[in-house]
Amino acid sequence: MSSAAVKALKLRLDTPEADSIALSAVRDLHRASPRFFWVDLLASCFVGWTAVGFASTRNLLSIDFVACVLVAALALYRALCFIHELTHVRPGALPGFETGWNLLVGVPILMPSFIYTMGVHLSHHRLDTYGTEQDPEYMPFSRSHVMTAVFVVHSVLIPLVLLLRFLVLGPIGLVCPPLQRVLARRASALTMHGKYQRQATPELLRTMMRWQTVVLLCWGTTLVLIWRGVLSWKLLAAWYAALAVASVINVLRTLGAHHYESEGIALDRTGQLLDSIDTPGGWWTELWAPVGLRYHALHHYFPGLPYHNMGEARRRLIAALPAEAAYSQTSSPGLSHSLKRLWLTGWRNSHRLS
Repeated sequence: MSSAAVKALKLRLDTPEADSIALSAVRDLHRASPRFFWVDLLASCFVGWTAVGFASTRNLLSIDFVACVLVAALALYRALCFIHELTHVRPGALPGFETGWNLLVGVPILMPSFIYTMGVHLSHHRLDTYGTEQDPEYMPFSRSHVMTAVFVVHSVLIPLVLLLRFLVLGPIGLVCPPLQRVLARRASALTMHGKYQRQATPELLRTMMRWQTVVLLCWGTTLVLIWRGVLSWKLLAAWYAALAVASVINVLRTLGAHHYESEGIALDRTGQLLDSIDTPGGWWTELWAPVGLRYHALHHYFPGLPYHNMGEARRRLIAALPAEAAYSQTSSPGLSHSLKRLWLTGWRNSHRLS
């Protein structure tokens, strides 16, 4: 959607009355439930890591191996998506949850929470950076279908990049402060493009050093046990396969979360909302967009809503808001619909530019 189209829609849809109705409808849904978070995370981790363990006892590429990898990918992907909640949950609302998540998910998957928290993801919500080059989670996919295809294909290499970042460059950075600062700025954020840089603040450097040390201890022990034959080398194969599948799912889910039609200029709250997509779907939607990620437009409307209340929040908003309200325009019938629309838009725009 062009800037002109967004502005036209804003005139018709962006009303203080609608925002007031929406705020009243979800006012009591902002409190996170520690029990809900912990039970969900622990169950996802148990299923995911158990499936990885079973996969390591099967022949590579056998039906059993593939089935275990798929189960592991879906369960660990769900567990991984809690990193998104860590960014938005109120301080003190979930005591110990971030540390527990790092030990259960972030360290073994090589994605400690600092790559997403400490300001990284919040840049995707700020009105002055959303849709611009300072947004780490946004690229102009609607301009080029080739860009979209490359983004999908590269996702299977993400586990390899993580191994290089945390098991090769990370240890060197611990003893080489200049490299550590480079890693902090250029290789310590979950981002779509290489232009994004974060500040190498003292707090970030301390956090990086702490969790990099934990990664080395845990992964070093595991690799020694594999080298000595205590653990099977197929454990690494199962880990890589599960993480690669989860990465592909996440990339497809990400492409279906926005229209990606920003022209590189900052959008206001309504423009950001209209560029975002909800995919309520059926129960299967929870497999590829877990932990509230199916309600991505709703999340941009009310970023503080915990994932376990988002379904109820959407039902209330649809019932309370008029059909012409901005939020009512954000729903997609399915992921395939959103991906097809994005692909065709990119194809048309790339041919128009050529």
